Amino acid sequence: MGDNQINPRQGFELSVPMPPEVGSKCYDDDGRLKRTGTVWTASAHIITAVIGSGVLSLAWAVAQLGWVAGPAVMLLFSFVTFYTSTLLSACYRSGDPVIGKRNYTYTDAVRSNLGGFKVKICGFVQYLNLFGVAIGYTIASSISMVAIKRSNCFYKNGDTAPCHVNSNPYMIAFGVAEIIFSQIPDFDQLWWLSIVAAVMSFTYSSIGLGLGIAKVVETGTIKGSMTGIDIGAVTETQKIWRSFQALGDIAFAYSYSLILIEIQDTIKSPPSEAKTMKKATLVSVATTTLFYMLCGCMGYAAFGDSSPGNLLTGFGFFNPYWLIDIANAAIVIHLVGAYQVFVQPLYAFVEKTVKEKYPHSRFITKDIKFRLPVFGSYDLNLFRLVWRTSFVIVTTVISMILPFFNDVVGLLGALGFWPLTVYLPVEMYIAQKRIPKWSTRWLCLQTLSGACLIITIAAAAGSIAGVISDLKIYKPFKTSY
Repeated sequence: MGDNQINPRQGFELSVPMPPEVGSKCYDDDGRLKRTGTVWTASAHIITAVIGSGVLSLAWAVAQLGWVAGPAVMLLFSFVTFYTSTLLSACYRSGDPVIGKRNYTYTDAVRSNLGGFKVKICGFVQYLNLFGVAIGYTIASSISMVAIKRSNCFYKNGDTAPCHVNSNPYMIAFGVAEIIFSQIPDFDQLWWLSIVAAVMSFTYSSIGLGLGIAKVVETGTIKGSMTGIDIGAVTETQKIWRSFQALGDIAFAYSYSLILIEIQDTIKSPPSEAKTMKKATLVSVATTTLFYMLCGCMGYAAFGDSSPGNLLTGFGFFNPYWLIDIANAAIVIHLVGAYQVFVQPLYAFVEKTVKEKYPHSRFITKDIKFRLPVFGSYDLNLFRLVWRTSFVIVTTVISMILPFFNDVVGLLGALGFWPLTVYLPVEMYIAQKRIPKWSTRWLCLQTLSGACLIITIAAAAGSIAGVISDLKIYKPFKTSY
């Protein structure tokens, strides 16, 4: 990448600065401002991205698969995610792992190691997924805000009260918050939001876990069966589709590869970024797996085959209502941060592309400097303000039009899981390490890739079945719970 290209991690400057002294105290080996990220900030970014409110639906996923397959599938995917993430982190630098050329984005890494048509496929799938995640998080946050309103209604009027609430005002409120936070220029300056969001994810996961344990203690029985929900409660066909969907839910619950390289680009060196990222991946995947196993299994133990799709908003629990409210508020705060972590690469890509196309446009390049109380100086870029605000508005409107978009996000996740989390990291690693074709290592890597492709196809089929059933009762802008 040339010296005059724009760093997606920095705000755009009106004038091109003089080349800094590479290797100086203030600059890294690529002439950019010294990176300050550590194992802990990288782990916070990953945990913020990975532990979404989807953790609360894992009890439902385990209920479809049962006590044997449910935990086994969780452990399997935690291993797959950790292994493929270490392969991908090795591709941050081309050539030498310490002084090789840096790849600032996932697409850059694919371009350096594979090139050709795969770069376009990677970019399309990655940015489509990021767009879908933004919409999914808007819907998820509104469901939690609605749950707080309904929880208070149930407390006042009894557990059988109808308590219907329209979710649109809550989606708009979430959109307004995201417009404000979207003006944070880049990933480096998001570290504090990621740490707050990571703490929130532990808060609501712990509450969900605690309520599950309390329910088991109260009833004195551990519910569930070895093979999951019985045929009879659901039809044979439904059992198959639901199992596929559960497989997909668990697989995608670990996925963060689409922003891994961007997170790695915030890490300081030495030691090499790949070593730090491997540690951060181990810390975050181990932490995530522990929480997933505890929440999924305790939720299933508490509710058995009737486990709700979301432990805290599906009203598996009604009391104590104030604790449910705290947990749902924590989900909303977490999703505000997670939304930003996911959309930053998309923001940076568009801003970089437009900057390269119109380098002399003052609207695109000029920063207006002014001071904010408490926060100090801030560089306001008009193009960034307009583009990011427009993006948030579009995702909010789509969320209101397609309230079942979470099933569509499941489909996007299915389509993105194999190429981004498995196929491309494996292919880049093979190319970078020059692993001979048909060698034992090559065959093992290709077998892993093929197995994950089959799981992706099965999960995509389950998501399509879910979307078709949703369309039968679909009414735009008329979502109430």
